[in-house]
Amino acid sequence: MAKRDYYDVLGVSRGASKDELKRAYRKLAMQFHPDRNPGDAEAEHKFKELNEAYDVLKDDDKKAAYDRFGHAAFENGGGPRPGGAGFAGGFADIFEEMFGEFMGGARRGAGPGRGSDLRYNMTISLEDAFRGRQTEIRIPTSASCEVCDGTGAEKGSKPIPCPTCHGAGKVRAQQGFFTIERTCPACGGVGQVIENPCKACTGSGRQRKDKTLSVNIPAGVEDGTRIRLAGEGEAGMRGAPPGDLYLFLSIEPHPIFHREGPDIHCRVPVAMVTAALGGQIEVPTIEGSRARVAVPAGTQSGKQFRLKGKGMSVLRSPSRGDMYVEVAVETPMNLTKRQRELLEEFQAEAGDDTTSPQSHSFFDKVKELWDDLRD
Repeated sequence: MAKRDYYDVLGVSRGASKDELKRAYRKLAMQFHPDRNPGDAEAEHKFKELNEAYDVLKDDDKKAAYDRFGHAAFENGGGPRPGGAGFAGGFADIFEEMFGEFMGGARRGAGPGRGSDLRYNMTISLEDAFRGRQTEIRIPTSASCEVCDGTGAEKGSKPIPCPTCHGAGKVRAQQGFFTIERTCPACGGVGQVIENPCKACTGSGRQRKDKTLSVNIPAGVEDGTRIRLAGEGEAGMRGAPPGDLYLFLSIEPHPIFHREGPDIHCRVPVAMVTAALGGQIEVPTIEGSRARVAVPAGTQSGKQFRLKGKGMSVLRSPSRGDMYVEVAVETPMNLTKRQRELLEEFQAEAGDDTTSPQSHSFFDKVKELWDDLRD
């Protein structure tokens, strides 16, 4: 009986992607699996046919040969064996992908567990975020055992391959057409056992200790910035790679400045006379210096002045944001008798519209609104 075209077996086009091939195979393999069709010779044949087709088409080299020569590319013993390697490379792969973690199975390349990642929360000032900062932090962690150099075995001895899994870290069990793979129960997936555990670390290869690290916080970091320190997390089991340390930054509120991205905002009180007559004011900057701002005559509250390049540092860039100075005109308090007399004279002289155009405009609109309501 002539073999069917592998693409027809899977029900896909010749241009199908690997994902499309896998989806088609998984669907049909579940449909025709012998466990779902006990005693059905036709279903068993189709299942073997599916495995054979998928084993070829999922492999780039085999697929290229098949696309060029068809089934002849695998004649004379060169092709996949139905129910054999085709199953191991096909349904077993997808079964492990779908159910491996559920069954507690070890992943490929099992070995001593990588160390856990650690998190360290740090609060810095806005000035630190502007300039950057070099600092030291102290963290409690697990470090490689100094007595056994992280092996977990007493000096003079060493771990041996696990006799149960022969060093693979996983064991397989055949159940009908299924090959179930799981973590070796004897070594816990490490692949080794220790006959003489280190007394200092009881065989784990690591000990609890505090570690001091030098940390460089770059200029321009923002609230919530995360800095990764590779390999500074907990030590791995029995010499396995360590985890990473993640530094999470919080920037404490500033008494004067308010940050918005790379820009800084500052609200500055200005005397009524200065706002009315014009003048200059001095404002602080984030780098600790002073800047002069010219206030034109007649400046109102809420007016903003931009100081270009006086804002925050920008992360990994030589540029800086801007600083915005917002004016808050201050009304004088605790007037002397003479000061009150002068203001009353000024009010009488000024009238009610020429020196306060915003008030005049506002109340004109209010008057129009009231007139409309009366109509």
